Amino acid sequence: MKTNTYENRLLLVLFLCFGFVFFDRLALSFLFPFIAKDLGLNNSHLGMLSSILALMWALSGMTLGHVADKKESKKFILVISVITFTLCSALSGMVTTFISLLIFRAFMGVAEGPVLPISQSLLAAASTPKRRGLNMGLVNACAPGLIGTVLAPPVLIWIATEYGWRSAFYATVIPGLLISVLIMLLVKNQHTHESMATSHQPHLGGMENIKALIKKRNILLCILISCFYISWFITLITFTPTFLMQGRGFTPEVMGEIMGSLGFAWMIWGFVIPAASDHFGRKPMMILFTLIATACPMVILYADADVMFPMVFLTYTGLGCFTLFMATIPAETVSPSQVATALGLIMGIGELFGGFVTPIVAGFLADIYGLEIAIWIASGGSLIALMLSIFLSETAPVKQRKHSNSEREGLSVSP
Repeated sequence: MKTNTYENRLLLVLFLCFGFVFFDRLALSFLFPFIAKDLGLNNSHLGMLSSILALMWALSGMTLGHVADKKESKKFILVISVITFTLCSALSGMVTTFISLLIFRAFMGVAEGPVLPISQSLLAAASTPKRRGLNMGLVNACAPGLIGTVLAPPVLIWIATEYGWRSAFYATVIPGLLISVLIMLLVKNQHTHESMATSHQPHLGGMENIKALIKKRNILLCILISCFYISWFITLITFTPTFLMQGRGFTPEVMGEIMGSLGFAWMIWGFVIPAASDHFGRKPMMILFTLIATACPMVILYADADVMFPMVFLTYTGLGCFTLFMATIPAETVSPSQVATALGLIMGIGELFGGFVTPIVAGFLADIYGLEIAIWIASGGSLIALMLSIFLSETAPVKQRKHSNSEREGLSVSP
């Protein structure tokens, strides 16, 4: 009972924490139509702003994730990260030039980078096997979906419309500081469920550890999937608000409703897919729902406004898959003492390619050929991720048990 109590408490705190990360990260996309008018920015600027945050997020996630695996006080690093990115988000409301906004977004990326690998390493260690996929999905996808794209668009757009976009950034201070207090009070530095304690090989150190991780097929595949799936996600979430208003001619209110639909889909699929993978396996769920996610950009490009809400909801399934390749599969592939390092590596390299390079390219191409090209790039990213998913090895405990039972039955009937 004690284990379950702490597991639930940890889940709630990390849910709020990572959800608020995306509230801050995505605020720029929702507020950009307002900011662009004041600061004279274009699509290339939007791509660069998204990319610099992703670049620093990637570098920070890889380095600090590895550092966190060596430290006993992961909680301390997490608290400092939350306080820092909250202040950087608020300071974004004080900018007067593109360069100053770029600098604050860069520092914000540094602070946000280690949050996911640290959070998921804590959660993977504390979760019971039958809930591991569900717990990690709730934090990895459901939380940012609910807080970052369901609550954020109407709240931020309302504040920006009534009080100005700068006030929308200032409003992020209070929840960020409250979450940091909750982490200090309720999260333990170490808590490992007995099912994880002896299930993997011991931890290696330094570059030897990183090389050993990359040699594992699942880890290498997850890194490659991350590159292209993050391209799908970041390109869509960055350019869709502006495309809907400028390319499709929708009002800010309609844009907010459609982005809210993305958020509802993110939230629902974010726990449905990982939970389903606990019962049906990680690999088949990756393949099925990545195939569906490839259709989402087509919906944004061509669907009528009156049917876009339900169609976006039905096809925006990719964020549920994020939990699998970015958290659950690698956590079940490596030692518990390697989880933050592996997750930081997968997230970091994926962010470098999909979050840094792709938005810059998409932004420049959008200024030349129109915003539609950015949405097509997103579709291509998920299609490549789909093909890579076919080569993953299954890691779900339920599938592993069935495989072991089949082997034992085979041995028992052999002559």
